[in-house]
Amino acid sequence: VAFVVSVPISYYAANLWLNEFPYRSDLGVWIFVASGLIAFAIAGLTVSYQTIKAALSNPVDSMKYE
Repeated sequence: VAFVVSVPISYYAANLWLNEFPYRSDLGVWIFVASGLIAFAIAGLTVSYQTIKAALSNPVDSMKYE
């Protein structure tokens, strides 16, 4: 949800900022999509790693320290 809200706002703000330069480069939407996909992939890998680590751990080892 945050990605859907932030992309149009950041695209608009970046275009306003880049319009002030005499030699500006075009800003494509693909940059925002790529960064969103990379962030989603990192979050998914992190959650998957922690889930697998918790599923494979022995519950007795966790209870031993409490």
